[in-house]
Amino acid sequence: MAIEITSAIQADFKEKLSEDELLNCMRCGFCLPSCPTYIETGMELYSPRGRIALMKAVSDGMIDAYDEVEDSLNVCLGCRACEPVCPAGVNYGHLLEDAREIFQTHKQQSFKEKAIRKLILDGLFPNQERMQTVASLAHYYQKSGLQKALRKIGFLKLFPETMAEMENILPKVPAKKRMKSRERHFAATGQKKATVAFFTGCLMDTLFLETNEKTIQLLQLAGCDVVLPEEQGCCGALHAHSGEKEKSKRLAIRNIETFEAFDVDYIIVNAGGCGGFLIDYDNLFKDNLIMYERAKKFVAKLKDVTEVLVTLQFHKTQKLRLKEQIVTYQDSCHLRNVMGVWREPRELLMAIEGATYIELPNADSCCGSAGIYNILQPEMANSILERKMKKVKQTNPHTIVTTNPGCLMQMKLGVDKEQLSDQVRVVHIVDLLAEAVV
Repeated sequence: MAIEITSAIQADFKEKLSEDELLNCMRCGFCLPSCPTYIETGMELYSPRGRIALMKAVSDGMIDAYDEVEDSLNVCLGCRACEPVCPAGVNYGHLLEDAREIFQTHKQQSFKEKAIRKLILDGLFPNQERMQTVASLAHYYQKSGLQKALRKIGFLKLFPETMAEMENILPKVPAKKRMKSRERHFAATGQKKATVAFFTGCLMDTLFLETNEKTIQLLQLAGCDVVLPEEQGCCGALHAHSGEKEKSKRLAIRNIETFEAFDVDYIIVNAGGCGGFLIDYDNLFKDNLIMYERAKKFVAKLKDVTEVLVTLQFHKTQKLRLKEQIVTYQDSCHLRNVMGVWREPRELLMAIEGATYIELPNADSCCGSAGIYNILQPEMANSILERKMKKVKQTNPHTIVTTNPGCLMQMKLGVDKEQLSDQVRVVHIVDLLAEAVV
């Protein structure tokens, strides 16, 4: 059985991984200083070029023991910081997802793992109604007094430390009624400059609903008519990163078809993790010419909210003011490394009167969140977060700004662990801009 699986894995690597992409890696090592897992371990096994070398070895039939290869891929954050610095332009992220899909296809999963995957990837994230139901349970937990009671008696100590930490930084969750009762069209405030469709996301439209609402308000102030397509769903990033690429394709088709029905100038996203996957929709369909062309049109309209706000001169037409404070910014890996957006958030922050912007050292390095990485790889995630928090202490900010919900919660976790919660707050850039509008 092992030999059959081995030959099948090798055959899939040979067929599904781009040989040209594997050979494009020149082993120059430019990626090493940018790779968080290499920085933490100093091991070639946990570097981009090391992982590519392993993929090539599997494809060439030079490796028949795959546990170490799979572990190396799983420890990768998928932050794609290696791509902007690669002189050969290797699309490492595409190789990583293809390789993970192959291992996932051939892996013999336990009943527990199958059940969890089915529950989360099939039952929860693709269904916004269920996402709202789960979020509403969190709302009840927070508002009913149950949260205070369980914390008081120390009940959370019975659970893994990671779960207790996450519970402590959970945002205030809105009621289900508020999630469901909403308009779908919003008119521009003042002169109309553009018509946009807003990709609301899964977590962003439940746990971070208030940030979504403020995103719409900022777009209106910038001169946008905003539409919220009702049939949109999960972007599929979590599925693809977990080796479930076919499921992510089905979700992508649903979103492409939904947004095609609207004649808009831009498709707006306010979560770096979602945006980094949405902008790669065309790559999902590289073997399907019709869907590839449709995906290209979708991708061509996709913009992060900060891009559109800067394009429409929001920060120059609106008066932005906060009380005196030091503000710094933590890049969302996928927003910076995949969407190529890093100047615009900084330009917006520096336009706020009263906010003294100080660049966070190594702001472009991952915080350790990476989707659900901090749950699956807590030891490495914590190590990366500790390194990040040392930079935060050097900067000594009052406010840390992010552009992704995972980064937001991870940085909150870091602030909480360092016992800085009474001195430092962590906010999404949209929330800070909305607070600053005079």
